[in-house]
Amino acid sequence: MISSSPYMRVQRKTSELMLIVCCALVPGIIAQIWQFGYGVIIQLALAIVCAYFCEALIQILRRRNPFIYLKDNSALLTAMLLAVSIPPYSPWWLTIIGVSFSIIIVKQLYGGLGHNLFNPAMAGYVLLLISFPVLMTSWSPAAELLPNQLSITQAFDIIIYGFTQDGFSLRQVLSIDGFTLATPLDAFKTGLDQSLTSSEIIQQAMFDSWGPKGWNIVNLAFLLGGLGLILSKAIRWHIPVSFLLSLSTLTLLSQIIAPDQSVSLSIQLLSGATMLGAFFILTDPVSAATSNKGRLVYGALIGLLVFVIRTWGGYPDGVAFAVLLANICVPMIDYYIRDRVYGYQK
Repeated sequence: MISSSPYMRVQRKTSELMLIVCCALVPGIIAQIWQFGYGVIIQLALAIVCAYFCEALIQILRRRNPFIYLKDNSALLTAMLLAVSIPPYSPWWLTIIGVSFSIIIVKQLYGGLGHNLFNPAMAGYVLLLISFPVLMTSWSPAAELLPNQLSITQAFDIIIYGFTQDGFSLRQVLSIDGFTLATPLDAFKTGLDQSLTSSEIIQQAMFDSWGPKGWNIVNLAFLLGGLGLILSKAIRWHIPVSFLLSLSTLTLLSQIIAPDQSVSLSIQLLSGATMLGAFFILTDPVSAATSNKGRLVYGALIGLLVFVIRTWGGYPDGVAFAVLLANICVPMIDYYIRDRVYGYQK
C-alpha cells in the first residue's frame, strides 16, 4: 500500500477512532446515571436519534448517500458529548435544539467532518446555555443527597411532559426542599457573592473531603475513560496534561493569594466538565492544535480561560466557552508553533 507521511504502524479509520472514544465515555455515563438518574439514558437516546436524522437529512439534501457518512460515528460522538453535558431532566426540545444546531450549523454547513472550525458539541452547548441559562444550570442533586430517585417512567414523563402522570414537577417528586438545583460550582460562586468564605461554603451537604458529592465520582469515571484513550493511543497526552496542569497551578496560586475566596483543588478538578473536557472535548482532532508543542499551548490556554471564567465570569463552568475561544486561536497557534522538519534549519 502506498501512502504519504506521516507513517503510522497502525492506521485507524475515522469510524474506529470515533467508536473508541464513544466506548471510553461509557464509565462516565454509567457513573452519571448512578448519581443523577435515568434521565441521562433518555437524553442520550433523544440526542443520538436526532443527530443521525440531521446528518442523514443534510446528506440527502446534498445528494449524497447518507449511509456512508453515518458510518463514521462522528454524529454519534457529538450526540453523546452533548447529552452528558446537559442536565438529565431537561425538556426534550432542549436536546433537539442543541443537537440540531451542532450537526446542521456547526458541522455540516462548514463542509462536514474535518472542516468545522469549532467543536460541534460545545457550540451547541453554548447556544443552549446562552439561550436557556436557567434550564441549563438546573442539575438535580447527587443520589446520596436525595431520599429517592425517579423511576425511568417518571424520568420520561418529566422530560417529555414536564410533569409525572400524577401531576408532580421534578422538585416535588425528588422532595428537595432543602437543596437547590444548582451545580457545586454555581453554589460556590453564589456563596462567595454572599460574603461567605471557602471553608464555610464547603460545609454544605453537597461537599465532602473529596470535593462535590456525586460530581467527584462522575469526573473520576471520565478520568478513567480518558486514561484508556491515552493508553490505546486514540489521543495524545499533551492536551489533557497541559490543561489539567494549567488549571491546577492557577488554582493553587489563588489559594496562596486569597485562601478564603478560592475554590479548592479537589472542587476545581472534580466538578462540572473538567475531566470530560480534558480527555473528550479538548482533544477533538479537527478543532484542536496539530503539533505537539501547539497542543501544549492549546491545553494551557484553555486551562487559563476555564480558571478565569469560573473565578470572575458570569457562568459557573467555563469549559465550553474556553474551548470555543481556544478554537479561534488554533490557526495562530499552528502558524507560529510548528514541529521542525527534518533537515530544515531555521
